[in-house]
Amino acid sequence: MHVVLLGTAAGGGFPQWNCWCPTCTTARTSPQLARPRRQSSVAFSADGRRWFLGNASPDVREQIAALPSANTPPKNGVRYVPIEGIMLTDAELDHTLGIALLREGRSLQVAAPPPVLETLMEDSRVIPVTQAFAEVSLIRLEPGIATPLPYRDGKESGLTVEVFPVAGDPPRFARHQSPGQTVGALLRDTKSGGAVAFVPGCGALDAKLLDRLATADLVLFDGTFWTDDELIALGISDKAARDIGHLPVSGASGSLLQLSKLPSRTKVYTHINNTNPMLVEGSEERKQVEGAGLTVGMDGMAFEV
Repeated sequence: MHVVLLGTAAGGGFPQWNCWCPTCTTARTSPQLARPRRQSSVAFSADGRRWFLGNASPDVREQIAALPSANTPPKNGVRYVPIEGIMLTDAELDHTLGIALLREGRSLQVAAPPPVLETLMEDSRVIPVTQAFAEVSLIRLEPGIATPLPYRDGKESGLTVEVFPVAGDPPRFARHQSPGQTVGALLRDTKSGGAVAFVPGCGALDAKLLDRLATADLVLFDGTFWTDDELIALGISDKAARDIGHLPVSGASGSLLQLSKLPSRTKVYTHINNTNPMLVEGSEERKQVEGAGLTVGMDGMAFEV
């Protein structure tokens, strides 16, 4: 399976347009130390030509242009769509607005758990808006079931996805605060056997989840905040990281210590908030991550599993 990180920042990107926190300031004054990042998204492919998105960010147009096959002229006609489908881990705006921006594709597949699809249909109405311009096929992802991801023409891609609930808050605009609004995903290539765990938002790690992540060759995990009180200390919010569904990276109960013990070959942080100091290359925080055997994800990183 081919995997490309299309965006590694949390909502708002990096630097965030209205923010002058220490890391955003560094990104503006010394971009060689804190490189800009687009909003979180990843692409998966069995053949390196036909791709499935893991979440569709507002930066989707530029992100698709970075795919290896995106700039290949079509063999027939004048339109070419390298995206076969979109797999969603939640209904947040920074993960779903890109669906509407892909309406020119005229035919889209959206795979998500039922509570996420319900929120997209009834609350944000991203799906009905997109359906005014394109045919949108919905694939219901039931937790614990490995569901095949078909190509748009109905043929098998060889990729399956199994979603599993993780700790997290529903979107603010969701009227039904039902469980299952935030999930992780385990994608498998049925031919190679390679597996990728994609968990861009997660508020807690328990033994069951760690065991699941341990089965993946590549783990892409929530790196939103470095400390639990990150936003509070900067005067940005009165809520801690865990209060808004994100386990901080550092600390005795943080994700870094726990993920460092996983046997997975490659472990990468993504969905990194603009305030997180590990975005700065050479920082003490970056050194801690790398010293523990993990990688701070960067747009354009590519992997094969």
